[in-house]
Amino acid sequence: MTIDIAKRVWDHSWKLDPIVRSLLDTDFYKLLMLQLIWRRYADVDVTFSLINRNRKVRLADEIDEGELRAQLDHARTLRLGKKEWIWLAGNSFYGHRQIFEPRFLEWLRGFELPEYDLRREDGQYVLEFHGPWTHTTMWEIPALAIINELRSRAVLKSMGRFELDVLYARAKAKLWSKVERLRKLEGLRIADFGTRRRHSYLWQDWCVNALKEGLGEAFIGTSSVTLAMKSDLEAIGTNAHELPMVYAALAKSDADLREAPFRVLRDWRDMYDGNLRVVLPDAFGTTAFLRDAPDWVANWKGFRPDSAPPIEGGEQIIAWWNAKGQDPRDKLLVFSDGLDIETIETVFQHFNGRVNMSFGWGTNLTNDFRGCSPQPRSDLDPISVVCKVTKVNGRPAVKLSDNPSKATGDREEIDRYLRVFGTAGRVEREVVV
Repeated sequence: MTIDIAKRVWDHSWKLDPIVRSLLDTDFYKLLMLQLIWRRYADVDVTFSLINRNRKVRLADEIDEGELRAQLDHARTLRLGKKEWIWLAGNSFYGHRQIFEPRFLEWLRGFELPEYDLRREDGQYVLEFHGPWTHTTMWEIPALAIINELRSRAVLKSMGRFELDVLYARAKAKLWSKVERLRKLEGLRIADFGTRRRHSYLWQDWCVNALKEGLGEAFIGTSSVTLAMKSDLEAIGTNAHELPMVYAALAKSDADLREAPFRVLRDWRDMYDGNLRVVLPDAFGTTAFLRDAPDWVANWKGFRPDSAPPIEGGEQIIAWWNAKGQDPRDKLLVFSDGLDIETIETVFQHFNGRVNMSFGWGTNLTNDFRGCSPQPRSDLDPISVVCKVTKVNGRPAVKLSDNPSKATGDREEIDRYLRVFGTAGRVEREVVV
């Protein structure tokens, strides 16, 4: 049954609709990475910190601190349910039965999110999670979902019943017009990657089921574990930047630092195979990664060129495959950075027939209300807010990225990483979402 979202919002009580409803209301790659962390790095302490890249948006002025604490505290009460545990233990992911070890799932049954530190500073929230990497890593997605939905709710509270009806009617029509355009791309493979910056849980649920109905087999699944289970979809995801960031922060020398991205891949290779072997090359710059990558990396299934411009990044990887004697038509490129309909169409048409592709559609799928309100307003526009590793065993963590605007870390450490990895291929671009 389809929920009347406008009516539900009008009647809103967070006790009825908590933002995070399950420990599995997270991205699938979090669980895949967590198993690796649990197996190899359970004794490493990691701090995650909220970072608002849109500093003009003063989150501490828009979001009530009491409501934020209530939602964070509620998330800490969540435990893995019996049905969820059975689904994880018995389901097939990426063609693998029992991809999660029984001992890991037993450990996960007793898991709870750790405490948090929250304060205000210059109109922003300083929100940090300190503790074992096995625990703090699981805060990233729910924390971002809470921040984004509380920001949406603050705006919706000021709107009348009919305004809400019009808002959601227009947003639905806007999304469906994108679906109609995507239908024209024969051979398209696209997934929902929109959990972390969604407008709301209910809206993400609606979007996922709209794509399921509207795109059929072209819609290959969702990164949301909860929605994959609820809607009988594939759970999609591999790994993220936090792995090389932590491995690099643990490095004891510049030589170890340069080798860190490939230690990640060796550990990943030991744990997973097949379609899970997708490389994320841009944590410290794609050009540096491809320059130093061992030959065996070319045998992996594919790459996710996350922060480079998609066409330029894809061409760079295809050229590297060709130089390594690989046929790009047997490989996979996963595009996922700031995608919307125009980018998806352009990239698909550019690479179609030359390489296998899939698209991870995020913020502009689950949080695109621009132009939908009856009154002109920008406070429903999505913002670029992230939750990144900032310290590892007390040492600063760094992400360089192909886009310097996405770099995180202490300035002194960023300069050191740039000396080690170089600056080639890094191009400054505005970060919108």
